[in-house]
Amino acid sequence: MNGPEKLNPFLSHGFLSSLEESRCAVKETGWAPKHIIAKDEVDNVIGVVPLYLKSHSYGEYVFDHSWANAYYSYGSRYYPKLQSCVPFTPVTGPRILLRNTACKDEIFDIMVSALKDLTTKFQVSSMHVTFPNESQWQRMKEKGFLQRIGMQYHWKNRNYKNFDGFLMDLKQSKRKNIRQERKKISAQNLTMKRLRGYEIKAKHWDTFYQFYKNTTDNKWGTPYLTRDFFHNMASKMGDQVLLVIAEEQNELVAGALNLIGGDTIYGRLWGCLPESYYPSLHFEACYYQAIEAAIEFNLDKVEAGAQGEHKIQRGYLPVTTYSCHYIVDDEFRKAIKDFLVRETDQMMLVMKVLRESGPFKDDIKWDIEE
Repeated sequence: MNGPEKLNPFLSHGFLSSLEESRCAVKETGWAPKHIIAKDEVDNVIGVVPLYLKSHSYGEYVFDHSWANAYYSYGSRYYPKLQSCVPFTPVTGPRILLRNTACKDEIFDIMVSALKDLTTKFQVSSMHVTFPNESQWQRMKEKGFLQRIGMQYHWKNRNYKNFDGFLMDLKQSKRKNIRQERKKISAQNLTMKRLRGYEIKAKHWDTFYQFYKNTTDNKWGTPYLTRDFFHNMASKMGDQVLLVIAEEQNELVAGALNLIGGDTIYGRLWGCLPESYYPSLHFEACYYQAIEAAIEFNLDKVEAGAQGEHKIQRGYLPVTTYSCHYIVDDEFRKAIKDFLVRETDQMMLVMKVLRESGPFKDDIKWDIEE
């Protein structure tokens, strides 16, 4: 596909196929692939929608469990449902991928209609499109989809030459705190490395998978991704993969997985040895190393994902994310629509307060909205 979707690593065939080939996003895990492919009269692919028939709401990062409970309370069935997204990945991007042709808008409308028609074909309660870009989100409202917003934390590169240049834009107290956190890394005899593409060996992925499992065991209970996924994905994506590792006496003790695409570094997963506790290592591996990499590669931003107001004090500011939802049942659609109006007002207020309490100097004009 041409256009911005080509630059988003999570929308690449390499990433999505790795999820299926490694048995992460398959029917047996509640992610039955039902991708839509549009072709022209000579069989050229002109549009694709990554789509899954889901039997649960896990791995989505836009929470609708209360909707499912409401359906259940009234004796109705919420699952299965249809979900257009990148599994296990809260990254914004187009969800209807289109080749750049003269009839691009018409193809978009046809594919949205196809999505709605599938709710009838599969006899499901709903169709959900999570983390689309804003323009597609707006267009799908016109097609009867309910709109929802969320929040993530992104760092913006203001043409910094180095990490100290970024620090000088911060308020003195925030700058001092970050410098103190970074000093703790060397004081603990830790060495940070950024590995990319072929520099990442099989042993790194095997160890990182254990880190990932340790994190999921502590937080979520069940890991979504398999060991094979990391090996498979890395073999297909090459230099788009950036693995930050921490070593103590040449032994890996922690790691943070990032992907690079277009003008962005996407921070995704973090993990460490279960017996390890290193103050400030999480901040260093996940946030500061990503900032340094973005400056080094002259990239525009770092997307650090959802959750964690602690990111704000480290230079990552809240930005709006989007989702849209087609609810088949009229009564439930009205109830959910009313809920979303109230939720949106609350979310916008929270984001306003968080931005006003940001870490940057008062004379720094900071607009990170997409």
